[in-house]
Amino acid sequence: MALIDIENLEVTFGSRGHVVHALRGVSLSVEEGESFGIVGESGSGKSTVLRAACGLAPVSGGRILIDGVPVATPRDAAFYRRVQMVFQDPYASLHPRHTIDRVLSEPLAIHGFDRREARVEQALVEVGLGAGFRFRYPHQLSGGQRQRVAIARALILEPKVILLDEPTSALDASIQAEVLNLLDRLRAERGLTYVLVSHDLAVVSHMCERLMVMQNGQVVEQLTRQALQDHATTKDYTRNLLTASEGFTRSPVPHS
Repeated sequence: MALIDIENLEVTFGSRGHVVHALRGVSLSVEEGESFGIVGESGSGKSTVLRAACGLAPVSGGRILIDGVPVATPRDAAFYRRVQMVFQDPYASLHPRHTIDRVLSEPLAIHGFDRREARVEQALVEVGLGAGFRFRYPHQLSGGQRQRVAIARALILEPKVILLDEPTSALDASIQAEVLNLLDRLRAERGLTYVLVSHDLAVVSHMCERLMVMQNGQVVEQLTRQALQDHATTKDYTRNLLTASEGFTRSPVPHS
């Protein structure tokens, strides 16, 4: 049984006068420990899949299951202990007037964790920052450092699933490689399961064993990493994405 199952997911925005079908019958399954990618153009619905999974977009049809159990609406505390999300923009996802210590301590307090100070320091060490960053504010950090804090916040509740919404697209290319390698290492060390949304096929090819291609809120096809690298696609849309990316795609991200 897959750890994550999404069955015929439908998301609709708007009123009767103007309705947008953001997702149309999207289905996918992700095994425990797997890194699964979702790719597509802007507006394809790929980020909406993650937002619907974590309760931030209204589901109008279909089911989302974790370990075979449908998730509750609204999501309960147990869900957020198991599933956390890292957002695209590290400049927007951290409260500007909260210290990093408060950013990381609040989830621990809400969920009743003990040893909060030690857990905060450990989380900062794990993402390559160190305890010296505890009492800084977000404006005192670089974009890459802020995204490391966002990853630490996602990990501090010891979840099994991390939803990654374009986690490096707002960062410089050199910093992107560092953050991707960090995410790779953390998945290996903790046995995490990732669902990664990206428009960058090089990132998905580096990070994910399998991927799903989306267009206009629908699934175009699903591929293995090897099929993507071999250009062994069955749909013209995917071939066009590959062709469009070739002039701009970086070589695979080097491991540090």
